[in-house]
Parts: sequence; structure tokens; C-alpha cells
Amino acid sequence: MKKTRAFLKWAGGKYSLVEEINKRLPEASTLVEPFMGAGSVFLNSDFEHYVLNDINADLINLYKELKASPDEFILDAKKLFVDLNNHDEAYYAYRKQFNECQDIYERAILFLYMNRHGYNGLCRYNLKGIFNVPFGKYKKPYFPEKELFFFAEKSQKVTFTCQSYTDVFANLPKNSVVYCDPPYVPLSKTASFTSYAKGGFNFDDQAQLANLAERSAFDANIPVLISNHDTILTRKIYQQAKLDTIQVKRTISPKGGSRKKVDEIMALYMPKGMKFGPKV
Repeated sequence: MKKTRAFLKWAGGKYSLVEEINKRLPEASTLVEPFMGAGSVFLNSDFEHYVLNDINADLINLYKELKASPDEFILDAKKLFVDLNNHDEAYYAYRKQFNECQDIYERAILFLYMNRHGYNGLCRYNLKGIFNVPFGKYKKPYFPEKELFFFAEKSQKVTFTCQSYTDVFANLPKNSVVYCDPPYVPLSKTASFTSYAKGGFNFDDQAQLANLAERSAFDANIPVLISNHDTILTRKIYQQAKLDTIQVKRTISPKGGSRKKVDEIMALYMPKGMKFGPKV
């Protein structure tokens, strides 16, 4: 099966792992993702319906606007992807416009522009909620027209929400399966990167998510799959799940030159007595 790339650059995106995730997702009519991110699992899976959530309001707003009027949105967004706008003065002017803007359609267009023109595709806000990613200095930022149209078409099967992961778990539909891609537990004290949305995601959240997964699977009969770094902490908090380890290539240098393999853990919470019939 040909894989589909997300139209956004996104830290921790799951494009390279979709096969590993798909083969562990049990059959269901609805896939629920409390931490949607750029949507690689959604784009490369086949469910009748999706409930896709993220705490980042700008991200979900962009998806809703694209879903509602794809032709208009893509045409308007493309206008910003010209040489004139690919220098620091233009970028910082648009970033300022974005931070001062209340119009959701305008914010969505600018969010896509900044994602492709900003440094490393980062999405970062300060404590006041101001987007503060610097200019990326790319030779010619790619306009993901094909990827946008594919996303817009498939998003007709989606209900988008912007709420906490706890609220998502409180409202799981019947015959659903949940895939969780939370901000990962840091491998070292200096490696923590959880400020992609205001509020962060701490160790209490990691444990709370595991508790919600247990309750979902063992009380409500809804399976949950969680991915994270393979650490002593994650093994402890996911001890009620079936655990698999996979190796993932990671860029560990900002220049992108040095890559090493990092162990990731897949924790599958299956309802008791439910036969594991994964999607192929």
C-alpha cells in the first residue's frame, strides 16, 4: 500500500511507524486519536469513522477550515508560497499578523505558511500563547497541494475536537479503538520537548493516560494502543498492557547528520477475553 505523507511538518510525526501501529490496532469501526498531531496514522489507516483530537487549537482549527472549504483554502494558502515571502522580514511580519489575528480562517492560512517557512517545522508558543518559532531559511518551501487535497477528502470521515485527553476518554464512542501518541517521556533530563501547546505534559499526565487506557480496555471494552520511548518509567506505568519494543531511527543532531536507533515501546491494552484480530 502506498503511504501518504501529512501536509504539515511535525515533531514526533508517525509516518515511519504507521505499518507497526496499524498491525497492532484491533478491528473497530471508529479510530480515536487524543493526540492527533499531523495525522499520519489517520492518513494511512482505514476506519469507517475517526474522532481526531489535539490540544493545539490552531492545529484543529486548520483541519476544520480545510475540511469545510478545501478548494478555497488551498487556493488562498498557495498565494503565500512565493519567493517574495521566503525571507525573514516577510516571515516575521506574517508571524506578527498571526499572533494578533482573531479570524480563524486567516489564522489557519498563516499557520500552514509558518509551518513550512519556520525553523524545522516546529510549533512552539511562549507562556502567553504567542507563536515564536524563528524563520527557517529554506531555499524553496514546498507547497503540499496534493497532500492537502488528500487530507481534505479523507477528513469527511472525521469529527475533529480540541479538548484534553481526559475529556476524549470520557466520551469514547461504541465499537472504537484508541491510538495515543502523547508527548514522549524524555530520554534524558535535557531532551524534554513538551511545549508544543500551552500546559505541557508531565509525568503525572503519563501515569494518568495509562490509568485511562486500563479503564477503557478493562471496564469499557475499548482497546487502547500507546506509543512512547522504551524506558524504566514507561515499562512501569504500562505494566498492565502487552508490551512490544521496536527500533526507530532518530535524528539526534540539529544538522540532521547523525542518526541513531532508539527503542520505542508499543503498549496494547486489550479487553479481557477479546480476541486480538488486528487490521491488516
